[in-house]
Amino acid sequence: MDLLGRKEKEDEAFIVNFNQDCSSLFAGYKNGYSLFSLSSIDTMLEEIYRSNSEDIRLVERLFSSSLVAIVALDHPRKLKVCHFKKGTEICNYSYSNTVLAIKLNRARLVVCLVGSLYIHNIRDMKVVHTIRDTPPNPSGLCALAPSSDNCYLAYPGSATVGEVQIFDAVNLRAKIMIPAHDSPLAAIAFSISGLEVATASEKGTVIRVFSVNDGSKLYEFRRGVKRCVSIASLSFSTCSNYLCCSSNTETVHIFKLERPSPDAKDAVQADDWMGYISKAVTNFTNMALPSHVTDVFTQGRAFASAMLPVAGLKHSCVITTIQKQLRLLVASSDGYVYVYSISTVEGGECQLVKKHDLRSIETTPPPKPFVTEGVPMVVPPATLPPGPSYASALKGNLNDSAKTISQSRKNVRQFL
Repeated sequence: MDLLGRKEKEDEAFIVNFNQDCSSLFAGYKNGYSLFSLSSIDTMLEEIYRSNSEDIRLVERLFSSSLVAIVALDHPRKLKVCHFKKGTEICNYSYSNTVLAIKLNRARLVVCLVGSLYIHNIRDMKVVHTIRDTPPNPSGLCALAPSSDNCYLAYPGSATVGEVQIFDAVNLRAKIMIPAHDSPLAAIAFSISGLEVATASEKGTVIRVFSVNDGSKLYEFRRGVKRCVSIASLSFSTCSNYLCCSSNTETVHIFKLERPSPDAKDAVQADDWMGYISKAVTNFTNMALPSHVTDVFTQGRAFASAMLPVAGLKHSCVITTIQKQLRLLVASSDGYVYVYSISTVEGGECQLVKKHDLRSIETTPPPKPFVTEGVPMVVPPATLPPGPSYASALKGNLNDSAKTISQSRKNVRQFL
């Protein structure tokens, strides 16, 4: 029985996700994709754009700009960068393998293949660096920090254990390798500042948060003890005080990131006798019990949780502030979006505020077909040496290359 009164509908898979600042939701489906504003999601879900063109494999929007990056099912090796408000295609790129993931911020666009990562400069779409021969990554697992100041890229450093490789995407150099888990990674997420990275393994029982600067472990949370799950989504809140994760179960867990001030920390160490006793007990259990047992006692538990009506689906979850209220938003692959309220004082079970059905949203007028203003590009395979520059590649394919490059870069800068 459906506790939320869900209607039975035809089977149609949705690709659902949120943009970098949780201001909009994008949904890819059969024959197109839609973009939705989240500013009034407590009462309504406003569709701001719909494209009825081709089956969508991947779609990503750059913050609240007009730039979207799209990969179609019929052309899985081809990335299109479009200006959706003008209905124009700025440029497109072809890769040696299927595009598994796209990540964007205001400085970089990252394309993930099974064994390599391509880093583009967002302002002119030039390939500035290629990370070759990465461990096999068939799920396209990677994360790009939303911040342009701390523009870090994270991806699995191993296919057998949970190592996280942090790469500086601006200075184009490896920063640090973090040994996060014993099992292979299943999820990675950066905080809004880009200075913290959260991870989960394929077991899905423990969530950890690390400092990007030195790799130190900042937080450790236990999602469960007995049941191993498949983590589908891991996300910091826009205020960076919470961390939420969804899996193939019916529960979304929310963890609170306690951030005491230095003064408060000193006061606890000097004056709080309860803190002294707690530390003594922890030291005793560390000596008397095996490490895997003491871990269970020292790991944090969920501050709050939300119950979904159906298990076994892929969900994308975020925590953001909507009209001054903290909200948990969960988008499901079956086309439903759930809005929950979070008690910042008591935590506990989140209350459902609204449920939206993406199939019943009133559509916007059909847009004009995309008109190509940009240039098709072929990115060299990862096994080959770096190819020609952006400008020279254009020059070899077009007689009026200089004019085309100038126009393409102008198109990109219009929405940055």
